[in-house]
Amino acid sequence: MSSFRIFDIAGSGMSAQSVRLNTVASNLANAESVSGTAAGAYKARHPVFEAVRSQLGTAGNEPGSAVKVLGIVEDTRAPEMRYQPGNPLANAEGYVFAPNVNVVEEMVDMISASRAYQNNVEVMNTSKELMLATLRLGA
Repeated sequence: MSSFRIFDIAGSGMSAQSVRLNTVASNLANAESVSGTAAGAYKARHPVFEAVRSQLGTAGNEPGSAVKVLGIVEDTRAPEMRYQPGNPLANAEGYVFAPNVNVVEEMVDMISASRAYQNNVEVMNTSKELMLATLRLGA
């Protein structure tokens, strides 16, 4: 197995964490939006990852590993009902529907994704330094 595959593996991890950071940003941006109906309320979104281990690599001769984003799913929790009779979006009973976004959970998810991204960057930097040190051995 080529030692250059580590860059593909770490790169796929960085790409997956980037998707995770984008969904967290979207959830946080919509955390305080309201709607007049439960169906119209924003629903938190979360990416679904899969660890892929293939027996054939991209060239057909090397095994490979990667992180794959299977998709983004919506949270199934019900939206929060808030009593705001003065809100123009309120229904006949005076309620508006707020998203099912938990800001604390999203912030923890953002920190976790950021650290995972940083770890993948460190893996790439360490691999690069090891390869350069190996090349210097011959000089």
